[in-house]
Amino acid sequence: MVLTWPTEVELLKQLVGIPSVSGTEETIGEFVEHTVESWGLNVTRSEHGVVVRVAASGSDRGGNTLAFVSHLDTVPAGEGWNRSPFDPMIEGTRLYGRGSGDAKASVAAMLTAARETSRNTGELRGDLVLLLGYGEETKHTTMPHLIEAAGPITFAVVGEPTSLQAAIAQRGIMMVDLVARGDQRHAGYAGDETHEDAITRLAADLVKLPQLFTDRIHPVLGHATATATMLEAGVSRNVTPPVAKAVLDVRSTPSWTHGELHTVMEQQLTSEVIVTSDRLVPCETPAESVLLRAMRDVRPTLSSYGSPTCSDWVFLRHLDGVKCGPGTSRLSHTPDEHVDLHEVSEAVAFYHELAMELLR
Repeated sequence: MVLTWPTEVELLKQLVGIPSVSGTEETIGEFVEHTVESWGLNVTRSEHGVVVRVAASGSDRGGNTLAFVSHLDTVPAGEGWNRSPFDPMIEGTRLYGRGSGDAKASVAAMLTAARETSRNTGELRGDLVLLLGYGEETKHTTMPHLIEAAGPITFAVVGEPTSLQAAIAQRGIMMVDLVARGDQRHAGYAGDETHEDAITRLAADLVKLPQLFTDRIHPVLGHATATATMLEAGVSRNVTPPVAKAVLDVRSTPSWTHGELHTVMEQQLTSEVIVTSDRLVPCETPAESVLLRAMRDVRPTLSSYGSPTCSDWVFLRHLDGVKCGPGTSRLSHTPDEHVDLHEVSEAVAFYHELAMELLR
């Protein structure tokens, strides 16, 4: 019996057709496991995700290990769709559906490239390993567990939508509660000279945010930013609140440590600065990256940029790594999310050629 392997487009359709909102990845994990097993590849699945390994079979072993890294979960569908979010639809050269770009296009392309690379294991000195995690869209990503179990890794390509260009730097995220305190009293007496208004104090700090971190400019990412994303205050419409709080999303660059950003905010703002999360630090590709040079050799039209969005790259930041995958980041998490299928096919060839370049 001659097997007809699914194309990357067919595989992507199947992946998008399996809802896998964070916390519900078991079904898609089983699908990937069974699919890769049918290809004859080495695959293991656990509560943390799926690992696929293409091992060198030649006599001259001992080379590098290249990791293709991505995730199987998606954000919820949300509202505003003109199409069914989990019923993948092809219109022209686009495939629509939740997760089509972020990041199932990368997953489909990486899996297909691994299958192609597996046909040339006799030419390889090193191994290709795919790490497909769960929960990346939440604070409960499983990628650290997969990385620990994978063993030594030399190079890492993180599959996220970058329009198949090289993201050579990525912002980190620090979450901060900015808390201003004042006097609770009847609003009719708020004009007293002794009155401290929590909302006014908080507002005075919020208008300072755009200028806080402008004195250090990263060559790729620019300056760090602090953006208020949530506000909370109020007891009643005629009562001045004792507390006003803003949640700040601070996007960091390698020009700052998170501790330094915290210090600047404490020095420049009058409200209390409470850091609630600072584990997602920024990343950048090493200046003399062997991986990036190989990517440019394989794809001469490759351009590079700095990514404003965070990803599992943060857990591989100590390695020679780049974020690169099909799809457009601005379409991530949006209604009618879609990906261009030509780009997915280009990604398969790119990933496969890159693996052969680095592992031979």
